[in-house]
Order: sequence, then structure tokens, then C-alpha cells
Amino acid sequence: MADMGDPKTVLHHYLQATRDALIWKLDGLGERDARLPRTPTGNNLLGLIKHCLNVEAGYLGPTFGREFPTPEELVPSDAYDEDPQADWYAREDETKDGLIDLYRRVAAFADETIERLPLDAPGRVPWWRPDSQDVTLRRIIVHVIYDLTRHAGQADIMREQHDGAVGLRRENTNVPDDQDWPAYVAKLTALADRFG
Repeated sequence: MADMGDPKTVLHHYLQATRDALIWKLDGLGERDARLPRTPTGNNLLGLIKHCLNVEAGYLGPTFGREFPTPEELVPSDAYDEDPQADWYAREDETKDGLIDLYRRVAAFADETIERLPLDAPGRVPWWRPDSQDVTLRRIIVHVIYDLTRHAGQADIMREQHDGAVGLRRENTNVPDDQDWPAYVAKLTALADRFG
């Protein structure tokens, strides 16, 4: 059992839980459903995975002087000149299983950074404002968790809208199983209508 009193262990635990949540939101979906835009700005479940793996590879790699072993699998920084959304969707030659595998390899790479360095290890984020570029591993882990959890929340909503799959994990949704959801929604709608 991990020492949950150790700050690095706690941070890593929540980072891994967020990764797992993102990946399970793709469970059981075919290529089309994983790629299908679900918001007016084109957000899609597979695009969230691609974005998050690039976030982790950048913040927990070059920030601390490490390069992902196969950088050609990541979105290169100059790709954003041609397409500012380059990491938000899977190209035709990328697959759901391939991107999930890549995310797991990026996570293992990021975990090596976390394991090798102390929380106060210095790093530098060159794409941040000059007065904010100097960071510590602790700050970057928190930043990455913050970024990924925002996207996990988006994934929660997109998956629920697709087929009703909800919750924290498949084995523990963290929502009531016996809830009459249509009645609950009707109750909340009636309450909101009082303010209309």
C-alpha cells in the first residue's frame, strides 16, 4: 500500500486516477463515436485523450530536460501554426486503441520524471510568460492534474450525453443506482422555471 501521507504519492495517485477516468470514458466506443464532435467547438472524447497525452509529454518531459523517446508520435509544436487545434482530434491515420496505447506510454514516461525528481526540482516552461517560466515539479504536477481534471469533466458530460454512462469509474460510478433520473431532471427543471 502506498504511503498516502507522502505528498508526491498523493499527487501521483490523483494524476493516475484522472488518467484512468479519461481512458474509461472511451471504453466500448467504436472509432466513429470516439471521434464524433459533441460540442459546438468540436470537442470529442478521443481528442481529449490526444490533447491530454500531449500535455503530459510536454510538461513532464522538456520542462525537466527529458524528451519522450518517440517524439514523432506527439504533435510537434510547429503543427499549431497550420492547425491551432492539431492536438484536439485524431487524424485519419490515428486510432482509438493507438492513442490510448500512446497515452499509457506517455504516462509511464511522465511517471519516470515524477519518480526520479524531488518535488522541489527546478524546471522551465518555455511557452509560459517569461516571469512564470521557472517552476518546480510540484507546481507542474498540480498544473497537469488541474488541466486533466477539467478535461475529465468534459469527458464525463460528453459520454453521459452519448449513452448515459456516468460516474467516476465503471466499477464505482459514485452516483445513486436507483435514482429516477427523469423525475429528478423534471424536479430541477420545475425549480429553474420558477426563476424564468
